[in-house]
Amino acid sequence: MEDKLNLLRQWINESCTAVFFGGAGVSTESGIPDFRSPDGLYSQQYTDPPEEVLSHTFFLRSPKEFYRFYKDKMNCLAAQPNTAHLKLAKLEQAGKLRSIVTQNIDGLHQKAGSRRVWELHGSIHRNFCMRCGQSIPAQAVFSAPEVPRCPCGGMVKPDVVLYEEGLDSNILEGAVEDIRRSDLLIVGGTSLAVYPAAGLLRYYEGRRLVLINQSPTPYDDYADLFISAPIGQVFGAVVP
Repeated sequence: MEDKLNLLRQWINESCTAVFFGGAGVSTESGIPDFRSPDGLYSQQYTDPPEEVLSHTFFLRSPKEFYRFYKDKMNCLAAQPNTAHLKLAKLEQAGKLRSIVTQNIDGLHQKAGSRRVWELHGSIHRNFCMRCGQSIPAQAVFSAPEVPRCPCGGMVKPDVVLYEEGLDSNILEGAVEDIRRSDLLIVGGTSLAVYPAAGLLRYYEGRRLVLINQSPTPYDDYADLFISAPIGQVFGAVVP
C-alpha cells in the first residue's frame, strides 16, 4: 500500500492538469450514505423502489410521496466536508487540480473551497419554481410541510437529475473537455455503474488513470494504479 501511495503522490506532484472524478463514496465519510453498497440507499426497503421514486415520472405523478422520500433521504444540508473534499480543494489552490467532476448532489466540494466543479447530477442547493422559474432556497424546500411551493403557487423542483432526465449539456461538455485535456485522471468513490457519467472515462487520453475504491469496478483492469481504501484516508496520506 505504501508503494502505491508514494506513486500517487509522485504523479500528483508531476501533474499540472489533473482531474478528479468522484461519486457517492467521496461523501460517505461525511455521514452521507452511498447508493449501491450493502448499507446503501438502494439496499434499504421502501414501498416503492428508490429508483422509481427518484424518477421524473414519479415526481410529476406523486410529488407528495416524492418529497416525503427526498426530504427524508436527501437532506444533507448539515453535512460537512471530509478529508477528501478538503485535500482536493487544496490541490486546486496549489494549481495541481484542473477541476472536479462529481456525481454527487451534496455541494460538499464547494463547501470545502473547490471552485471548478462539474456537478453532473445537479445539486440539492439549487431549486426552482416550475411555473415562473424563480430560485428557491434549499432550506425552504426541506422545511416545507409537504410539497414546496413558490410564492406564485407553482411547484418547486430540485435542480437534480432524476431518472429519465438527461444531463445538462453544458456541464457534460465542460467535464468531457477537462477530462480530455488532463494529464492525470483520479477516479474515486464510484462504482462506475451509472451511465452516461461512467462513460466519461473513455474521453481520457492520458496514461495515468488512478482508481480509488473499496469495491471492484468495471474499469479496474484499465487502471494504471488501483488503490482499495477509503478515499479520505488516501488523500490524507498523499496530500500534505
